[in-house]
Amino acid sequence: MVIIDHGGGLTTHYAHVGRVRVKVDDVVEAGDIIAEVGRSGNARGAHLHFEVRDFGRLIDPLKVLPPR
Repeated sequence: MVIIDHGGGLTTHYAHVGRVRVKVDDVVEAGDIIAEVGRSGNARGAHLHFEVRDFGRLIDPLKVLPPR
């Protein structure tokens, strides 16, 4: 799993990744490759599990992601 701390209590979590492409304390920017999709855990196929948390509390990603 990769967890990115965006500051202000906001974190994004990426699970079931294959190869992780970042290290602890790396600074990442939008568009950077952080991991490759995998099938870890009980995954039946390659996919990505994505979460947004506010001070550890799971929130709706659409409330914080910029509109397309």
